[in-house]
Amino acid sequence: MNDNKKQAEKIKEISGANPLKCMKCGKCSASCPAFDEMDIKPHQFVSYVINENIDALVQSKSLWKCLSCFACVERCPRDVQPGRIIDAARQLVVRQRGQAYLSADEIPELLDPELPQQLLVSAFRRYRR
Repeated sequence: MNDNKKQAEKIKEISGANPLKCMKCGKCSASCPAFDEMDIKPHQFVSYVINENIDALVQSKSLWKCLSCFACVERCPRDVQPGRIIDAARQLVVRQRGQAYLSADEIPELLDPELPQQLLVSAFRRYRR
């Protein structure tokens, strides 16, 4: 199995999404608030994973422009979950760079009382897999 195929499989595993369900309707991209900032649109992320074009995907600026608002997930009529695919690709890059993760015990001392709880939920959701 080549490296791109392994990475595509890892993205599918982390995201829990099935990109083959995508029918290219574009509703995910139409609902994306960061659409204008992206070089690869949410519906295109799905195609990149299907085609195992992972190198281009992880080098795109869209990977870091995604707001993780999951509007695309809500709008998808086929439950493809493009936002989760984008998030999984982002995790793949972070893991490949070998960045150290915080343990749960280290987190409380770093918290700001003004920090929105949604941020914490989002962070735990991302790094639990």
